[in-house]
Amino acid sequence: MDTKTYCDLHIHVGASVAPHILWSIAHSQGFKLPVKNYWEFVELITVNPRKVRTLDDYLKILHEWTEKIQSSPAAIERSVYEIIGKEYRSSRVSQIELRFNPMKRNLGGERDLDHIIHAAVRGMDLASLEYGVKAGLIFCLAREFPPEINEIILQKAIKYRHRGVVGIDLAGTERNAIELNASVDQYSSMFKRAREAGLGTTIHTGETLSTAADGVIAVIDRLKPDRIGHGIRAAYSADALKRLADSGTVLELCPTSNLHTRAVRHLEEFKYIIGAFTDAGVRYTINTDGTYLCSTSLQREFKVLEEADILNEQESERARALAFEVSFIDKG
Repeated sequence: MDTKTYCDLHIHVGASVAPHILWSIAHSQGFKLPVKNYWEFVELITVNPRKVRTLDDYLKILHEWTEKIQSSPAAIERSVYEIIGKEYRSSRVSQIELRFNPMKRNLGGERDLDHIIHAAVRGMDLASLEYGVKAGLIFCLAREFPPEINEIILQKAIKYRHRGVVGIDLAGTERNAIELNASVDQYSSMFKRAREAGLGTTIHTGETLSTAADGVIAVIDRLKPDRIGHGIRAAYSADALKRLADSGTVLELCPTSNLHTRAVRHLEEFKYIIGAFTDAGVRYTINTDGTYLCSTSLQREFKVLEEADILNEQESERARALAFEVSFIDKG
């Protein structure tokens, strides 16, 4: 039996609540669902190869269903609470950074944003008290949002810095290299202000074939994040590998998620990717991205990589320990 404890740095609230909990939340709120029974609901909100072939397909499940079901103070409080307890029980996750976009939980302004945030904090505090887990919240800015909306999210993250918000993220699909380079600079001042306020910074990039390693290079040069979510395409660029190693930027790898979205074709390709990071001296951690959406757990992520001879025991332990070391919790 694995008695080690784990730290998950990259786990989305919208992808990690058990279907039976979301089913209960939906019914308690009178949420109209497009399915007739629970099993059809499970099919609706989990990944399967027939309906998920790209990152956009994956995100569509979150945006159209799980995030909407979580869009009330009561729903987000229960969601955060349930995730922390479940991750501790299933994978001995003793430290966790949960990320979500509060603007995608207020029904376009129908709900008060501060009430949503306070509810998330309450759920986190209660679960932390019950299980002894160290937890923090990361607020996601969205690439599809206009700058003024992302600015509000940043302001809220800074406001609640001492109530459990430990960092900001930038999420959303990178469409192409031209669009990427045109948009990166708009976030520069936001990330600078976040750092000055004591928040950790992480960014989704290098997750799709559309921008290859260009996203990783652009954000390291201009946004200077502490960590990068995914970043797998950097393995195919000597320039990106060098910049990651020289800057010390840590990658938050999410193997099962990348396999589901076809960002990585198979485990053999993952073996090449992690091998390239290891050879270049790039630091990486192993995470879930979304436990229920991807039907995984943090212990399972490590087990899959170990059984496929992608990580040996020493490399696995190094990645496990690094997650605790680079966590934003207790850093400010």
